Amino acid sequence: MKIECIQTGIFKVNTYIVPVDDEKCFIVDPAACRFCRDTERFLSFIQSTGLVPAAIVLTHGHFDHVSGLKFLREKFPEIKIYIHKEDSTLIGKNSSAEQASGLEAMGLSEFVPAVSDLPEATDLLSGGETLFNSWKVLHTPGHTKGSCCFYNKDAGVLLSGDTVFYGSYGRTDLKGGSEVDMIKSLSAIKEKIPGSTLVYPGHDYFGFELKEGF
Repeated sequence: MKIECIQTGIFKVNTYIVPVDDEKCFIVDPAACRFCRDTERFLSFIQSTGLVPAAIVLTHGHFDHVSGLKFLREKFPEIKIYIHKEDSTLIGKNSSAEQASGLEAMGLSEFVPAVSDLPEATDLLSGGETLFNSWKVLHTPGHTKGSCCFYNKDAGVLLSGDTVFYGSYGRTDLKGGSEVDMIKSLSAIKEKIPGSTLVYPGHDYFGFELKEGF
């Protein structure tokens, strides 16, 4: 399985293009937006794969991972959007109100319009589902209440969002974060998933073995 990665958005999120079959793909955490002036570069990158986006899969709802939703829905009106139910209020018609406090605290108020009136989710996740016949949804709270990882056992791949990084894990001091929940989630991942699994996180270095993330 060839997973393509392009860094998009305000914090250079690792946005992944993941094949579903020879014709379709799903997009993980699209962040390209007009504020960041990277929408056309992102669209060209998608087109270069020769795959048609069928869905957007969100590892969590933080502003830097969802700012590309509006642009993608404009370009692909039928595209589905998956997010865990605990993070679902961070997108949709009330997204500006939900995102504003965190952005203001970080001195990024000018980014609020980029995450205002985002498209609603088409499918809410709770954990345990299997997407596209291959990807198991793992609810891994800690970074946010609704953080998820997506695990493909046959391919030996974990899309970890901001839960597992290379030699580290996501911050837990933002709204909805919990150090206790994060430790529980990391322990469950370590227990259930082989260390040789390749990890594709939401930022920075990707394609490392899971055992290197602990």
